Amino acid sequence: MNEVNVIPIGTIQNENNEAAILLDPACREGLKGLSGYSHVQVIWWMDRCDNCAGRENLVETKPYVKGPEKLGVFATRSPARPNPIAVSTADIAYVDEGTGTVGLYYIDAFPGSPVLDLKPYTPSIDRVEHASTPEWCCHWPESYEQSGDFDWAAEFNF
Repeated sequence: MNEVNVIPIGTIQNENNEAAILLDPACREGLKGLSGYSHVQVIWWMDRCDNCAGRENLVETKPYVKGPEKLGVFATRSPARPNPIAVSTADIAYVDEGTGTVGLYYIDAFPGSPVLDLKPYTPSIDRVEHASTPEWCCHWPESYEQSGDFDWAAEFNF
């Protein structure tokens, strides 16, 4: 197996209803042009879920309330997985290239979690018009915008 060297580019700031990404000074130049986008995909490390047992996890038992009894981890959003990497799409509130800050309206990440990468959300590449999901989760919201009022806590067992 090839050696992988992943270096975080910054950290999540998520306190007092204010969410942001604070980039390391060496990465700030990479923010040029991001302010023209409305959303960003944040690839971050679920550091609070990183442990040996979680990394060995390949099957979840009843991870979703209405889901099947067992699902492979790659068919879930479980934090227990071989590499606890998360992808969150977030609304950009502002981009400050000088301080290396990307203000967000919300992100489902813990304060201090390492950010691995940022990618602009681009509908021509990221949006799928005719996506399908299993029957047990077809009642979930159809879009990011609709999901804000959805009771996600009632859906997950993890």
